[in-house]
Amino acid sequence: MLIHSLDPIIFKIGFITIRWYSLAYILGILIGWWLGKKIITFKSKINNRETLSKNFDDLITYLIISIIIGGRLGYVLFYNFEYYIKNPFDIIKIWEGGMSFHGGLIGVIVGVLFFCDFKKNFSLIYLDVIACVAPIGLFFGRIANFINSELFGKPSSLPWSIIFPKIDNVPRHPSQLYEAMLEGVVLFLIMLFLTFKIKLNNGVSASIFLVFYGVFRIFSEYFREPDVQVGYIFNIFSLGTLLSFIMVICGLVMAINLAKNEKQ
Repeated sequence: MLIHSLDPIIFKIGFITIRWYSLAYILGILIGWWLGKKIITFKSKINNRETLSKNFDDLITYLIISIIIGGRLGYVLFYNFEYYIKNPFDIIKIWEGGMSFHGGLIGVIVGVLFFCDFKKNFSLIYLDVIACVAPIGLFFGRIANFINSELFGKPSSLPWSIIFPKIDNVPRHPSQLYEAMLEGVVLFLIMLFLTFKIKLNNGVSASIFLVFYGVFRIFSEYFREPDVQVGYIFNIFSLGTLLSFIMVICGLVMAINLAKNEKQ
């Protein structure tokens, strides 16, 4: 059993405060951008569409804005609407935490569609690339959640349980680390394998990402305390479980439709 003693703040000089949460987003975006360039170049050569690679740098700007706006609004609307209605100025305080993956996902999809409509070059390849690099951001994000003592797990007597003094003195599952491994490391390896080792039609990798992330998240939610302000839906499901189940369904429907279109 361990006692959590990590500080969410890396350093503070005057009014300038650097937090692990902010650094996690920066690292996720930079590494994802670098790897995304490698993947889009690889896929552009296979599909003989060099314009995809040339436009990727422009897409990154749309994605960064979409992730931040979508992730924050998703958290506000899905998880803590009543609080932010009363405290609207707190919505912009993203450095204090409070981002929804599902909201960020919706934001990314909208951002890609908006970009492709603007550029007139829509391609499912973009979604495949994003699906491959997304676990990088998820990994760093979950590590930041752990450092912040947020999204903590249910009480546990396992030897690797963690006491979060900011929460209480009860040993708990380090659910943030479970998610970092499943949604980050394991999902990343799966997506890398699908991207570079298996020839898949455009869009299939994105649909597989939706399914695997949803399954991993549903599993992790079993060990995680629900958000206090939300609780359990119907006294059974956490909101994260419900949204992830919808993701799995969407991924399966997307894969089926892609398969049908391939046969036609």
